[in-house]
Amino acid sequence: MSLVSAGKVAPSFELCGVDGRSYSLEEGLKQGPVLVIFFKVSCPTCQYTLPFLDRLHQRLPGARIWGVSQDNERASRLFAEEFGVTFPILIDEEPWELSDAYGLTHVPTYVLIASDGRVELSGDGFVRKDLLAIQDSLVRQSNVTLPPLFGPTEKIPEFKPG
Repeated sequence: MSLVSAGKVAPSFELCGVDGRSYSLEEGLKQGPVLVIFFKVSCPTCQYTLPFLDRLHQRLPGARIWGVSQDNERASRLFAEEFGVTFPILIDEEPWELSDAYGLTHVPTYVLIASDGRVELSGDGFVRKDLLAIQDSLVRQSNVTLPPLFGPTEKIPEFKPG
């Protein structure tokens, strides 16, 4: 199975977050687009990428950015604390049914889902242009102006494989 691609309908889901709340894609989409980022706590590229997405989350508090961890609740909570991730972390433990439904082969994998339930953008690893495209899309939806996602003194690669 391949990664769910742009234009396809995203598989629906409902998962529990480390905060004890239930998160439903259907409910989230009623408020606008949802960015889902699948990760593992031991993945160095995930450790690098998620803080940038949290930066976006902090700047756009109304944006729905959800991390989907392939680890248990305790490890996922510790990851969020260590890397300063404040957006909701949902749990997709083994046998990783949701990850399989989305066609994951690597982490991190990100999927930006438009309000109509169709995938706007998907990819894996750290891809600078994709993160900028995600920011642009969420900003357009929010109709706000944000500073650049990456600071002028940050040495940001174009790509880091997952």
